[in-house]
Amino acid sequence: MARKSNLDLLSAIEQIVEKAKGSGLSSEFYRKAYRYIKYVAEKLELTKEQSVMMALFIDHSDSSDITISDFSEYLGCRTTRIIRYMSDIDMLEKRELIRCCRLTKSFKYRVPQEVIEAFKQNKKFTPRDCSGLSCQEFFKEIEKIFDSRLYRELTFSATADKIRHLLECNPQLLYVQKVKSYKLNEQDEMILHFFSSQFVLYNDDDVTIFESDYIYDSKCTLGLVRSAMNDGSHILLQKKIIENNCSDGFVNMNSYRMTANAKRDLFSELNLSSIVEDIKYNYVIKYGDITPKKLFYGDKVSRQIAELGKLLEDSEYKKICSRMREKGFRCGFTCLFYGEPGTGKTETALQLARQTKRDIFQVNIAQIKNMFVGESEKNIQLVFETYRNLVKQRGIAPILLFNEADAIIGKRREGAERAIDKMENTIQNIILQEMENLDGILIATTNLAQNMDKAFERRFLYKIKFEKPTIEARMCMWHEMIPALKDDDIRTLATKYDFSGGQVENIARHYTIANILHGEPVNMIEALSSYCDSERLENEKHNKIGFNV
Repeated sequence: MARKSNLDLLSAIEQIVEKAKGSGLSSEFYRKAYRYIKYVAEKLELTKEQSVMMALFIDHSDSSDITISDFSEYLGCRTTRIIRYMSDIDMLEKRELIRCCRLTKSFKYRVPQEVIEAFKQNKKFTPRDCSGLSCQEFFKEIEKIFDSRLYRELTFSATADKIRHLLECNPQLLYVQKVKSYKLNEQDEMILHFFSSQFVLYNDDDVTIFESDYIYDSKCTLGLVRSAMNDGSHILLQKKIIENNCSDGFVNMNSYRMTANAKRDLFSELNLSSIVEDIKYNYVIKYGDITPKKLFYGDKVSRQIAELGKLLEDSEYKKICSRMREKGFRCGFTCLFYGEPGTGKTETALQLARQTKRDIFQVNIAQIKNMFVGESEKNIQLVFETYRNLVKQRGIAPILLFNEADAIIGKRREGAERAIDKMENTIQNIILQEMENLDGILIATTNLAQNMDKAFERRFLYKIKFEKPTIEARMCMWHEMIPALKDDDIRTLATKYDFSGGQVENIARHYTIANILHGEPVNMIEALSSYCDSERLENEKHNKIGFNV
């Protein structure tokens, strides 16, 4: 039993959890765990019931899908017993100590990493102070709130409360002052914040009303908003804050943008000419910010990476570019990293950037795909225009990284009829042309090279296939990530489990979290094997659902 003088949050939580197992949260449990519950309650300023629930959440914090049935099973009681604690769980959520996803009928909870980090340091978690923000920072906070709403971690009411609190904390912003002067109701103000954040953060002037559907709880409210938008009676249209987009001379009834007057009134404290520049630079990763990481490859890939790393050293790179120009060749370096997930493709690009002191302009297709809708040519050309400017501005050319590029380098659709297919083909044609004229370094990563269009294959000068690591490489990874392992145990794990580097890292993180919460296991190899079996089981299930390639 831990002595009171040696208590900290995690040790007190551990004692609560141990005593709670199978107890059904009886009065006897509360008597036995009193001193530890009292410690947590005073430390976190919670009630005793909230402290017990928080302890259970921390004990399950290695999962992002915690349900109350997990607690009832652990406690040996019926779910109805836990339902009595729902008001306490709701308070933990309000305090931002836990998050709740409401995408399904069964609520699923998780503990944010920042909460775990605070507890590790024996500190009460305090949400970030959001007062005194710049306009750009303000909209990034707005986006975080909307993201939480998108994943149903906030109700509509909680979303509105958080945004209202954010406005109250930043009365100095002209945007906040102007929004208040509109005197909008809660639903209409929410739509305004959505349009504003899309423009400020993404320069998005093509927003459909469907993109904001997730904001509302009620289908009735959603129907009224759509109806008002369609017939032009919505207050944001009446006040000329937003307007319809036009396509080929016709009004697009589903597409909207902020009006020029609204942009001037709402964003006057931003230099509008620099908004696009700010957006561009949001995607730049400074080489000095990249954490060094040791990677393990087979002999062939090691030689290819070493050669590429040497070519990208600035003195060598400039010399080669000069020679290529003299001989009449284009001097763009285009590289394709392909292979199974978790084999180190993206991390290799990052480490090459760090080693050669090159910043990375990272284009994540999944994140910017929505920007392509309606203005595909403009947006993809903007990516390359941005990169050209970065090359001109910086002494050392950065790397243009197309991460998870499967969606844009796949086979083009012959005889495309649908608008979406035509759009995809247009994007690909632009990228192919830009690759021809590239003056810089492009790296694309993909898991599905077999689906790549031949035109793209011809344009990649370097193609490196990342394969699952050999036994020797896996042994090195196990040793690097868990140095305490004995040599025989390392060989056992590396031989038994044909894992990628990403999978080994997953297991090492899982093992580390468990150690933080529960201390070192009695049998290390047994604990690690159980995590390995879980990892393998998850992948087997995934393969059954997806495509076998």
